Amino acid sequence: MSRNSWRFLLTVFIVAWALYELYPPKGRDLIQVFDQRVEFRDPSFDELVKRARELEAAQPGQAYAHLLAATGTNDLARFFPSLVEDDDVERNRAILNRLQQKAAGRIKLGLDLQGGTEFLVALDPGRLANIADKERAVDQAIEVLRKRVDTFGVAEPILRPAGQNRISIQIPGMSEDQKQSAEETIKKVAFLEFRMVHPESDELVRAEIIEPGYELMQERSRRRRAEGAPTYLVRKTAEAGLTGKYVSRAGVFPDPMTGRPKISLQFNSEGAEIFGNITRNNVGHLLAIVLDGELYSAPRINSAILGGSCEITGDFELREAFELANALQNPLETPVTIEEERTVDPSLGADSIASGVTASIIAAVGTFLFMMVFYLTSGLVANLALALNVVILMGAMCAIESTLTMPGIAGIALTIGMAVDANVLIYERMREAAAGKSISGSSHGYGWTSFGTIFDANLTTLIASIILIFFGTGPVKGFGVTLSIGICVSMFTALVVTRLVYDTLLARGLISKVRMLSLPKFSSIPFMNWRFLCVGASAVLIIVGLGYGIFGRGKQVLGVDFAGGDAITMRYSERLGVDQLRQALAQGGLGDSTIGYQQSRATGHETLQVVVPLDAGPRAQQVLQQAFPNVQFDTVGVDSVGPTVGAHIQRSALISSLLALFGILVYVAFRYEFSFAIASVIALIHDVFLTLGIFFLAGGQLNATMVAAVLTIIGYSVNDKIVIMDRIREDLKLGIRGSFRELIDIALNQTLGRTIITGGAVIMATASLFIFGGGVINDFAFVFLVGILSGTYSSLMIASPIVLWWHKGQRPKIGAQLEMQPPPGVVGAGLARAKA
Repeated sequence: MSRNSWRFLLTVFIVAWALYELYPPKGRDLIQVFDQRVEFRDPSFDELVKRARELEAAQPGQAYAHLLAATGTNDLARFFPSLVEDDDVERNRAILNRLQQKAAGRIKLGLDLQGGTEFLVALDPGRLANIADKERAVDQAIEVLRKRVDTFGVAEPILRPAGQNRISIQIPGMSEDQKQSAEETIKKVAFLEFRMVHPESDELVRAEIIEPGYELMQERSRRRRAEGAPTYLVRKTAEAGLTGKYVSRAGVFPDPMTGRPKISLQFNSEGAEIFGNITRNNVGHLLAIVLDGELYSAPRINSAILGGSCEITGDFELREAFELANALQNPLETPVTIEEERTVDPSLGADSIASGVTASIIAAVGTFLFMMVFYLTSGLVANLALALNVVILMGAMCAIESTLTMPGIAGIALTIGMAVDANVLIYERMREAAAGKSISGSSHGYGWTSFGTIFDANLTTLIASIILIFFGTGPVKGFGVTLSIGICVSMFTALVVTRLVYDTLLARGLISKVRMLSLPKFSSIPFMNWRFLCVGASAVLIIVGLGYGIFGRGKQVLGVDFAGGDAITMRYSERLGVDQLRQALAQGGLGDSTIGYQQSRATGHETLQVVVPLDAGPRAQQVLQQAFPNVQFDTVGVDSVGPTVGAHIQRSALISSLLALFGILVYVAFRYEFSFAIASVIALIHDVFLTLGIFFLAGGQLNATMVAAVLTIIGYSVNDKIVIMDRIREDLKLGIRGSFRELIDIALNQTLGRTIITGGAVIMATASLFIFGGGVINDFAFVFLVGILSGTYSSLMIASPIVLWWHKGQRPKIGAQLEMQPPPGVVGAGLARAKA
């Protein structure tokens, strides 16, 4: 089998696999799937579906809740027997959850695109420190929390570890009431214990005597607290170790005497035996039921209870009773606290989708037209590769069940722009090799002449993106996943797919020569003559920008992700001045606030964002609504970040950046010269500092997404530097005639045309994000846009002079030491003087 046959089969297989993983891309109507998937239909089922559709027509967007309401007391197991599992506690909910998974589309949208609430919860470090297998404790907590969240009937909640002791919980499409209930349900530990009351409790309590091993506990009662709720002397430990871990089922039902809700418990077989022994051996004594350290009731044991069930009576409200029953049925072994909460209104998510799709389409179309016009037939081949790039990228993301977020869409758009680089490198090598030859001569060794440069450039970018995955948080991690997959796919399409198409066209005689528009010719720009001026100008701009950000703006430069606090995003019916809003908040005791307006260029919608100290968000909303009752503020997003999370994000951002720089330093030193590695890393630090300085001068704030932007700058910028360093090394190996300074000028002139083309393509993609992206993507695109320009500039005027200074102007000992004539048409200014 020929080499092209293997390429063809491999490409077909990968594209077919990607399309299979992508189908169906969008979710289907749950009620329709419910109707189509039924295994045994009868009139009652048809009536159930009819009722659910009526409810959905009256209140769209709540198909799960409507199906559950329409089901009533019906048992769905008889309609869907294959979806029943033995350990299902609430079978109807379990069956609907499985049908919901089947109805979901393959492309999973993040909360910033579909709306919803995200909680970042942390396991109690004190309790976790005493657990040997911490990973199992986190996994147990995720499993318990998943079962609790499933009771809300939301589509595809996402729960995943976020570090060693944190869990991210993403719940799409929740109402405000559901959100409050979810918050209480998530935090509820529900540690249930059955303890014996001292046989002489009343006498000892009156005498104020506490025997060893016992403690005083007052019965929990809102009504009876004022009258004096009874106090008991209760054992400190559970009797015979009987705790909530033996509860297999918990439910709520009304007390027939009072009408108040009670909680019924059913023990598993082991728990039923323990409970039976306790009641048999303690007839006539009181058994205290203690939940989360509170005494709910202390009923008298009148006889042995061998059925394995009991009841908890208390002063419950109905909602509280259901939350407790849910928690008891799914008990947490380790307590959790909510450290961060983010809420996005679905309408704001729809705006984000519109912005992201618009930006991505414009980036793709602009890049496609650019390649087609500039490279003609070769551009069409590259466009085919870019289209397959997007298909395979999306298929791979679906295969690993990655969530597509707004930064992820940015990653796709930027991947399209950056993927152009590999094709441009190949085409420019073909142009150099052609020099009047046929395409068979120019494409001989297609890809291999440029493979080393492409591999090095992409691998260094991959280092930064992988670090994002392992050390990033939230959307930054999603961006890293998208970029990592995109880099691997772009290498495959550039080196395999385009080569396959070229060889096929050549074999069929459809093309015979390389036809491309000419690159701008550069041959005598004396870059090294300007090195002192450029290095000095960069130093001044960095000092001014960072100085203004750190000392001039202080804490104002840190966004809510880093500083902690509550960020509220609101729509309004009338635009008010920032000073008016700030004055109203100050009068309400919220003087430490940040206020700003944000506009989506794609939709034209403008929102107001107010940042206040942690837990002051509800107060800020109340103050503004009272101060401006006619403005009709509508909250569409809330981010609440605790100081612990803010410190964690700062730490992970610093570690990510340092590790990325260290990884690049090691790799470039291994592949090239140590001086090349040092120069590249110093230039990368320059790019980060210069970009941040300009960002601070423009009034920007640091947040988690900016970390993604900075690391992307590191990845992109090192790509450009690798290409230039590779050309300097190549010219050294060829023994190009002249001093080292003159040789560097020659290499920079040789690569300048390629730098302009690839930089222009990426700038085009990034500019579309900046103009049409909206919200935080505007900031991301602005930072990346500045970073592209800074990276291109530093490759020419920072990294190259450092290499020259490192070697004190002397040629390093790489390759041939015999000085040769420079290539035709490439004569540096200094070299021309040397020849004279």
